[in-house]
Amino acid sequence: MSPDHLEALLNQGQRLRRQRVCGRFAPTPSGPLHLGNLRTALLSWLQVRLKRGQWLLRIDDLDPPRVRPGATDSALDDLRWLGLHWDGDVIFQSQRLGIYSSFLSAMRREGLLYACRCTRKQLVGIDIYPGTCRHRALGWGIEGGRLPSWRLMVPDSFASSCGDPVVRRADGFVAYHLATVVDELTLGITDVVRGDDLVSACSAHQAVAAVLGQPSPAYHHVPLLLTDGGLKLSKRDQASGTAPLRALGWEPEQLVGHLAASLDLVPSGTCVSAVDLLESLRMRPRVFWGLLQQVAGS
Repeated sequence: MSPDHLEALLNQGQRLRRQRVCGRFAPTPSGPLHLGNLRTALLSWLQVRLKRGQWLLRIDDLDPPRVRPGATDSALDDLRWLGLHWDGDVIFQSQRLGIYSSFLSAMRREGLLYACRCTRKQLVGIDIYPGTCRHRALGWGIEGGRLPSWRLMVPDSFASSCGDPVVRRADGFVAYHLATVVDELTLGITDVVRGDDLVSACSAHQAVAAVLGQPSPAYHHVPLLLTDGGLKLSKRDQASGTAPLRALGWEPEQLVGHLAASLDLVPSGTCVSAVDLLESLRMRPRVFWGLLQQVAGS
């Protein structure tokens, strides 16, 4: 894509953001959605529906080794079952690789990227990349059997909060930081509700947007749903999602009520559909916005 085409995509996203509120839910198809994922989806859906906005569904399938067969269909089925219907077609990041590659090429032409050959072992215990390779004249090709990662030189105002984020990984895959920001900007996303395990990524995402000359969406980070032992739910640990509950005869209203009650939006034991919960919150919006304000982060 030409620089003019990329600028047109960003301008179109800006126009959309001025015209309407728009949120998104973006699961990775690495396994069934667990209840924590579904609670975040519910909060994201409620947040934009209360503003009478649009809610998009994006599948973050950039990393083929992590994609599990049937995971996308399972996620779509769970969301439909809960009544969390999205607007428009499902968006697959794997179908947008040309857009991401074009932005990477443009950034590299403009001298905004540099090759980094730091290994994971070298970066263990380092939260913010110190710029080790920023001023080194390293090659972009294969050396020692591996490619370099590509890092973005962020403005000085972001250097202390996120360092230079990786935008293309050493295995050749587009990095999460680049892809998700390009999507938010070009799709016209105004509000992002996601788990507070991603608070640390916020500065990097704001930095990428700043380099592209765009304002960031409003980021809201919500508390994770934990196990009884206080641990984070994980697909890798096969945290149970809707399947066991549905097998026990649970109805969607039971699960929506359970998820809402875990955030004190309704009393414990309430059965309520997503639509009825939405209408209830329209009558008492301070309950929801008070919750979101408490957990918001940027």
